[in-house]
Amino acid sequence: KKTTGEILDCVEITEKNSRTVKNYGIWLRYSSRSGTHNMYREFRDLTLTGAVSQLYDEMAGRHRTRPRSIQIIRTATLGAKDLRRTNGMQFAKRNVKFPLPHRVDSAKRGQKALSDRTFTTVRPTTYFG
Repeated sequence: KKTTGEILDCVEITEKNSRTVKNYGIWLRYSSRSGTHNMYREFRDLTLTGAVSQLYDEMAGRHRTRPRSIQIIRTATLGAKDLRRTNGMQFAKRNVKFPLPHRVDSAKRGQKALSDRTFTTVRPTTYFG
């Protein structure tokens, strides 16, 4: 029968290319105080294991669900056209730009440690707008 199963092996999955950000879709079932619920979630991460750990953190925060009451049914790597949630769609565009509102002046980074004073009376400027 399908209901009587046995765990044969438990191995962490390693990614072939963990340098690019990918979209992951996770189908899950979880038990809450009111009953059992099915759910679909999307995450952006470098690895599938990172997306699953995001899932556990989010389910604990939003639904107060413990990892022991979450059953992951299926996972998939999604393309840009397969995304359903608006949060993931905003990063799937070709011309995504990330603003850098507060950054340290790059001229100070290249200097030697002893060339500038250790203490100063002026706060650093981090806004170059």
